[in-house]
Amino acid sequence: MNHKKDTRPDCFGVLDRVFPMGKDGLRHSPEPCLECEQKTECLRTAIGRTGGVELEEEKVDRAYESGTIRFFERWAKKKSLSYRRQKSRD
Repeated sequence: MNHKKDTRPDCFGVLDRVFPMGKDGLRHSPEPCLECEQKTECLRTAIGRTGGVELEEEKVDRAYESGTIRFFERWAKKKSLSYRRQKSRD
């Protein structure tokens, strides 16, 4: 079923509303989002915006905190993500 922009809810594509950070430090979709017919398109839209870089940064930080990656690898990945963020703004 095709949905026009005017039929989308106000929360459509808003990362912090459709995939907010939980108390456990991980992102979770709220129950109403899981029941929504537009959930897949909505999450793709949210992540495709600047949220995609934000999610990658969170993943790098979790890996560093858990000891999976070291300081210089974290620094290089964050530098690359910063470049991607800047490039997406231009």
